[in-house]
Amino acid sequence: MKRTLAALALLGAAFLPAQAEEVGKVGVDWLGNDIVIDAVTDPKVQGVTCHLASFSRGMIDRLQKGNWFEDPSNASISCQQTGPITIGDIELGEGGERVFSERTSLIWKKLVITRVYDKPNNTLIYLAHATQVQDGSAKTSISTIPLFAGNVSWSKGKPE
Repeated sequence: MKRTLAALALLGAAFLPAQAEEVGKVGVDWLGNDIVIDAVTDPKVQGVTCHLASFSRGMIDRLQKGNWFEDPSNASISCQQTGPITIGDIELGEGGERVFSERTSLIWKKLVITRVYDKPNNTLIYLAHATQVQDGSAKTSISTIPLFAGNVSWSKGKPE
């Protein structure tokens, strides 16, 4: 019964996007601009939590500078093992897999977390970056989770 419930939980997680939970907000100026800190869990990798810090423009800043519907691409990420790691059916290709996405403009721009598996080094890499239709941003931040510890399991077996 426990295995069936665990399998259903992993299957359900495979179809749900990662959810972000705001865990902190730090004001940075008198214009109402903040740095927001979100906790993001990977829906296909249990036992890993990423903390994503991003800039949120305040109303006064939007009124002063225009560009009402967009936040900057700046973000920072730190991921840690927060429990036993169970890796589901993840994308193993060099392009990785999008784990989290949140709009930072009305239409085209998103703040994204992409997970890449570094097979030779047995490590998960989490990359925070922005995507947009044109003028893509080079602002990136990465965090890694080494998988050499004994408390890592793969639901479909470790890739060879």
